[in-house]
Amino acid sequence: MKSRTRVVVIGGGIAGCSTLYHLTQEGWSDVVLIERDELTSGTTWHSAAQVTNFGMNQTMVGLKSHSIALYKKLRDDPEYPVGYHHGDGGIRLANTEAQMQGYRHFSSMARGMGVEFEIIDAEECARRHPLISTENLLGGLWDGEDGDIDPAQLCQALAFHARKAGAEVYRHTPVTGLTQHSDDTWTVETTQGNIDADIVVNACGYRVNEVAAMMGAHHPVASMEHQYFVTEDIPAIIEAGHRMPLLRCPISDYYARQEKNGLLVGFYEQGCKTWGMDGISPSFANDLCPDDLDRVMDVLEGAFSRMPALAEVGIKRVVNGPITYTIDGAPLVGPIPGKRNAFCIIGLRAGVGEGGGHGWLLAQQIVHGEACYDTWCLDPRRFTGHANVELTSRKAIEDYQNEFRFHFPHEHRPAGRPAKTTPLTPVLAAEGAEFTVVNGWERVDYIKPSPDFHPSLSFDFDETFDLIASEVRNVQTNVGLTEVNGFNRIEITGADRHAFLDRMMCGAVTKRDGRVGLGYLLNHHGMLKAEATVANIPASDRGPARVWFGSAAAAEWHDLDWLSTHRRQDEDVHLNSLTNDQTILVLAGPRSREVMQAVSRADWSAEAFPWLSVRECFVGFAPATVMSVSFSGELAYEIHVPNASLYAAFLALREAGQSYGMHLFGARAIESMRMEKGFLHWKADLLTEFDPFETGLDRFVKLEKGDFIGKGGLCRRQLEGPRRKLVTLDIASTRAPAHGGASLMEKGKVVGTVTSGAWGYRVGMNLAYAFVDPGISEVGQVIELDLCGARVPAKVIPPSPYDPGHTNLRV
Repeated sequence: MKSRTRVVVIGGGIAGCSTLYHLTQEGWSDVVLIERDELTSGTTWHSAAQVTNFGMNQTMVGLKSHSIALYKKLRDDPEYPVGYHHGDGGIRLANTEAQMQGYRHFSSMARGMGVEFEIIDAEECARRHPLISTENLLGGLWDGEDGDIDPAQLCQALAFHARKAGAEVYRHTPVTGLTQHSDDTWTVETTQGNIDADIVVNACGYRVNEVAAMMGAHHPVASMEHQYFVTEDIPAIIEAGHRMPLLRCPISDYYARQEKNGLLVGFYEQGCKTWGMDGISPSFANDLCPDDLDRVMDVLEGAFSRMPALAEVGIKRVVNGPITYTIDGAPLVGPIPGKRNAFCIIGLRAGVGEGGGHGWLLAQQIVHGEACYDTWCLDPRRFTGHANVELTSRKAIEDYQNEFRFHFPHEHRPAGRPAKTTPLTPVLAAEGAEFTVVNGWERVDYIKPSPDFHPSLSFDFDETFDLIASEVRNVQTNVGLTEVNGFNRIEITGADRHAFLDRMMCGAVTKRDGRVGLGYLLNHHGMLKAEATVANIPASDRGPARVWFGSAAAAEWHDLDWLSTHRRQDEDVHLNSLTNDQTILVLAGPRSREVMQAVSRADWSAEAFPWLSVRECFVGFAPATVMSVSFSGELAYEIHVPNASLYAAFLALREAGQSYGMHLFGARAIESMRMEKGFLHWKADLLTEFDPFETGLDRFVKLEKGDFIGKGGLCRRQLEGPRRKLVTLDIASTRAPAHGGASLMEKGKVVGTVTSGAWGYRVGMNLAYAFVDPGISEVGQVIELDLCGARVPAKVIPPSPYDPGHTNLRV
């Protein structure tokens, strides 16, 4: 065995083999894969191995399309061909109009990635799949690229080509320890000797946390037992003369694909079962769990009803094996939180079908620092400290039970809630708050009119429309109060703090005490990495002079990783996360100054505390740090309060606000108002696929200043010109908002993709943001939006249609 290599990939299933292969495709040949047993001896060997193009967002569609293209290439390779049934087609069934509407949205989204889905009715479903009944069926989504592949052959072929490119594979070599050195390199200890590496990759499937523990980490991955059976020959399949399409049924929680002349039928039963929660036997390899068909009888009855032929044939074999899930069902592919030179590719519940794409994106991140797509939906840092074993297992069960049921807009399923709360959560609930979830935090979404108010799940505007209108109207004309918990807050101290931030950000960074600024951080390619509010807090009895770096709640571990990685050893810079120690109360509206004056002895006049100011004070008797910033576009104050004093501050504001007609408002109202103002959301509109010029942030870039991270890449990109431009659109529909990922069309061609959409109550417009081809980005241009299957006009309008001069913020 080698004693030194560039990368060690631990795990020989589809995740590890795909990563190894793609590292060589990216030009790194000095790479090694280590497997404790044989290749594919974990979950991969018993996979049902379906290969679909369907995904919940464009990144997932893109990586699945890459998998399909790669698998076709491997299938046709004369040196090491792979058995791949490509193009059998697949149908996702639906028995409600809401499901069909969702399929129309996903079809619009996929079109932007060059993938064409077809929406078909019940009769067409039965024509294409003659084994199914149309009873209680409306229609389905057809994926013409759907198919299945031999998982063992696939992994062996990937390993074969990786070896040809210079990689090495060591089987029967268990990893026994991982040690990281001061230079961030690793020693991988195995039963066959040690190997030093610059980078390690955890690709260990259901043994992920055995290896994670060796490096002092833990991943929110849990395993579920999953059963399928293979039937005897079915005469109708033999007589059909063609292969049956794959079938996925959210009505009865099962899937089916052709296996020789029979069917492979898999189940997602409600009475499902976790696996390996108390440890996994070292001898569990190429192994299965005991059969338990009694557990799936309820699902089986639904399958018999949909496919009567199943009731007429016997079962040849039953497979019951573990598959892995994460908290949200999507894999963890990328940097391991809090570790240097450590990556993972884990939680791949549909690993064989999409593993080619996951390995491709991970290899790009390892070699180039970033992938061609924004990979936040896969990033391991999207879950933070709340992601423990018990929470993960509950969400895994819930996701398993809803395998083929996509999430609707504003749908938050109940398992694992509430994960993160503040002292105000029960208080706000008592006042009628309905909550959304942001990085595990329970955050006010809107205020319900009654306890039994439950809006329908839909891609249309729902029954909250008038409620949100009322909340926005009160903020616009009066004053509103809400809690924004989980906001990422990193305190930066030290003599070099300003120089450090100046190097991290692409624009001017305010250094004046008592002032607040907004800035953007780029990656080394000049693309947008992060957005941050920077507040300079003078020295006081609460601490030394310091900067608060504030960003989106979801960015908690992402931004801390980025700042920590780029802090130099010779810099006097200290980073301290305050994210879980403080919470923000937002007071917004033209009468918010009067409320502040009523609860604090400080002078809150525009002269004493202008827009973009920060000061320490007391709200009532609660210590607070207040910033004059606004995401709503109205005069507003962000009141940062230690959690121990949060309730006291809330009570003081609530009591003072009674005299001014203050009401609570929530996240949906904020979403509407921020779009009217042209304010962008991280990982919705601010993506690593685009630079600040393409995103319309020119005013935040200062190329003439000294060096900053990403400057060279941005200058090179500027010479190439923009590929897309972010625009604001007025959508000619009062029925539904534009949803992220929806395609914009001109003359039958996709020319853009929606990133955000919401009704603008103050301007009376159905607003959307979208990245479009530069040639159609001029104000006044009219294009078409594919809005859940309907083509509606979308007009480019100036950004910030509400108070574009920010007059309200300065009053």
